[in-house]
Amino acid sequence: MDPLRVNARLVLPPDELRVQFARSGGPGGQNVNKVETQVLLRFSIVRSRTLGDVRRARLLQRLATRLTREGDLIVRSSRHRERARNLADARERLADILREGLRVAEVRKPTHPTKASQRRRLEAKRRRGRAKRLRREDGE
Repeated sequence: MDPLRVNARLVLPPDELRVQFARSGGPGGQNVNKVETQVLLRFSIVRSRTLGDVRRARLLQRLATRLTREGDLIVRSSRHRERARNLADARERLADILREGLRVAEVRKPTHPTKASQRRRLEAKRRRGRAKRLRREDGE
């Protein structure tokens, strides 16, 4: 198996990825009950030698709901009828999940509404209040 490129700075060696195969559900004709095409791709965030402490902590925190008790991330793929295509799909999905987990969120800079927008908002409120007041005077 080839190394898995997650981003420009992170490449996972093949020995850190564990692959298992299982029988896949769904259509498959005569092969569905005898060919193991479903792929279970497992990557241990806790035991990985490639990840540094900062990356490991970020992934453990951001992907906490997707991890097993042992700290493994499991990706399952059974979209295709062929084992090789499911393996490629699982590898791509694992890379996407890790890429998203490692992405640093942009810090939001607090802003204030402009004077013009405050003026427009207050003028709109006055107009609505005036219209309601006129309706009330007509009805009574």
